Amino acid sequence: MSHPLTPTASLTCSGLSFRWPDGTEVFDGLSLTFGRGRTGLVGTNGSGKSTLMRLLAGRLRPSAGSVTAGGSLAHLPQNLTLDTELSVEAALGIAGRRAALRAIEAGDVAEEHFETIGDDWDVEERALATLGTLGLDAVGLDRTVGQLSGGETVLLRLAALLLERPDVLLLDEPTNNLDVFARRRLYEAVESWRSGVLVVVSHDRDLLERVDRIAELRSGSVSWYGGGWSAYEEALATQQEAAGRMLRAAETDVRRQKRELEESRIKVARRQRHNKRMDAERRAPRIVAGERKRSSQEAAGKLRGLHEDRLQEARERLDEASDAIRDDAEIRVDLPHTAVPAGRTVLSLRGLRPRFGALREAELDVRGPERIALVGRNGAGKTTLLRTLTGELAPLAGEARTFVPLRFLPQRLDVLDEGLSVAANVARLAPGVTDNHIRSQLARFLFKGARAEQPAGTLSGGERFRAALAATMLAAPAPQLLMMDEPTNNLDLASVRQLTGALDAYEGALVIAGHDLAFLESVGITRWLLVGEELRETTAEEVRELLDAPDPGV
Repeated sequence: MSHPLTPTASLTCSGLSFRWPDGTEVFDGLSLTFGRGRTGLVGTNGSGKSTLMRLLAGRLRPSAGSVTAGGSLAHLPQNLTLDTELSVEAALGIAGRRAALRAIEAGDVAEEHFETIGDDWDVEERALATLGTLGLDAVGLDRTVGQLSGGETVLLRLAALLLERPDVLLLDEPTNNLDVFARRRLYEAVESWRSGVLVVVSHDRDLLERVDRIAELRSGSVSWYGGGWSAYEEALATQQEAAGRMLRAAETDVRRQKRELEESRIKVARRQRHNKRMDAERRAPRIVAGERKRSSQEAAGKLRGLHEDRLQEARERLDEASDAIRDDAEIRVDLPHTAVPAGRTVLSLRGLRPRFGALREAELDVRGPERIALVGRNGAGKTTLLRTLTGELAPLAGEARTFVPLRFLPQRLDVLDEGLSVAANVARLAPGVTDNHIRSQLARFLFKGARAEQPAGTLSGGERFRAALAATMLAAPAPQLLMMDEPTNNLDLASVRQLTGALDAYEGALVIAGHDLAFLESVGITRWLLVGEELRETTAEEVRELLDAPDPGV
């Protein structure tokens, strides 16, 4: 991915502000500069990462301020769509130059052909070489986009951007929907970036380990951390430990200032009572007694004001310390009714052939609280297999039998009724469960009080996922077999941690189709199945070895 660099390659925001048409403010006076090298842009769902990327790419116009890119800029958006009838050469943007080359080779020396080619006589060789570096060696330039898998389409668009030799490259969630093999190619492309400005938004920890620095977007501002994801987490942990110490010290100071203020009030009251009694005993003239009273009140007021000022300053320090503590709450849920005895058969496949995908025949028994990962190439049929197991699709042959209550969380999260509240969505899937029990459990999924009444259609991405997860896991009867399809797609890393916490409490059998190896390993997968023409048992180590193989295959 290295290329001749424009000396001015840079990307700068100056006083950037942006509001949506409904008035919702995203940024207010944001200023930052992305330096040369690889920057990972991270933040929670809803923090504005994709909005910032679209502003940087010129896809959105800021309300105020400016974005300045030094050199050429290319952008890979999160939701990519390409015309399926488009040829690969057209998707790469080289169809005209290729046609001109063919015409010249055939003897047509018209001036327009030379103008079309310019100095790019090796365009076809460069295109094939770029496709090769991304693992698309077998993709011919004359094929159509419709013949490619979703992952290949993403890599094809990346190849088109690299052929432009941009000085600034923006990648927004590039690993979404990529299988583990396509991810490896993208990792290699990012690692090989040696010059210019690369900014990547991602929740993929393996990808973020390959950047030079992390830029964290939080509350409309950016904080910088050197190194990849592990270095960022370590710095954040140190930062939070220090913030915790500051918070405890601030709390102690507030308590001390409150105590001293109360003690000063008691002393003043005692002094005033003493002076009043002494004046009465001495029968001091009224004018003298009045002057002494005013003097005493002024002194008392100054003392009280001093302690009140100190208390207010201590409270302000407490507020600052509290703001430094991150409130990335975790799901704490108790699901004892999901437990499955060891050895009990929960799922059985006999001669199963799904309607779509590469899988020809599947034999499988899932027993007890096994945790199974389905991995494989895009198009191998992982989603089709799950939909067949849940009964959504009828198989071409064979059968799948479940022996315990089953629930399925699809990629689309369409288990939610958009018009119903979060609580009503759970109640719909848990007939007979009391409202009080539903609400107490929803509080553990971070939907407390009035938030449980929020309509599903108004939820943010992270909230929507938590609501769908709650509706699935709190269903009645309690699911003792839980299936999930790419659950970490489009989740920020805080939401991934919340999902991991919820699955830690789940005691049933678990089947997950996914490409995020770090997440799969974190939830304690006990059996790995590679989906191809058959279900083949493998290991996490073998999957990682396949990633390192020159031509990984199923």
